[in-house]
Amino acid sequence: MQPDIKILLVEDDTSMGYLLSTILEGEGYKVKLCTDGEVGLQEYKPEYYDLCILDVMMPKMDGFALAKRLREVDPNVKFLFLTARSLKEEMLHGFALGAEDYIRKPFDKDELICRLQVMMRRNDAALAGNSSASARYAIGEYEFDYSRMELSWKSETWRMTEKENEVLRLLCLNQNKILRRDDAVEKIYGKKDYFLGRSFDVFISRIRKLLQHDPRITIENVFKVGFILQVREQ
Repeated sequence: MQPDIKILLVEDDTSMGYLLSTILEGEGYKVKLCTDGEVGLQEYKPEYYDLCILDVMMPKMDGFALAKRLREVDPNVKFLFLTARSLKEEMLHGFALGAEDYIRKPFDKDELICRLQVMMRRNDAALAGNSSASARYAIGEYEFDYSRMELSWKSETWRMTEKENEVLRLLCLNQNKILRRDDAVEKIYGKKDYFLGRSFDVFISRIRKLLQHDPRITIENVFKVGFILQVREQ
């Protein structure tokens, strides 16, 4: 049984929503079912829910739009998508938004529960690891505050998403060395996967743009291997 893990389930198909709720509650999760994205957004409270399961195709506000709005409310929100489709572009878009995983309909009950358990263990391990992690990193003219999820340059400060925060920390820990893509993806997501690797590349591109103010900083792409964060001497 799960220790009071609270899930916000947003699914417009009432039969599917009821089935999922029944399965999850049978495993000890506490579930709140909302039948459209707008209601789900109103219901979400950062201090209350541990995880959100979002259907992709919904009226009023689809799962992608809802994920963006939830991220604005809570940069640390954890969510995964529920979808009947398997388009590569859709999956990459979802991972770029910060999704932890995808669950495809029709789903296998045992696989669903296993994915949730792995995800929650991964999050618990990340929290335990973060408690002993260095909180601040100097990157050329930038200062990266990992614990506050902030990247600062002169008078400007950007709030990082959770995944951007983790990617930049791994780059900092491996500064001037190769950060292997497969190893980084496994550390962040808990598994190696092609689509997760593509999602990781999206975060690298975003971080490159944030670091562009200091020309001494580069993130070099090592073909089919990974990336190197380099800061040249003045």
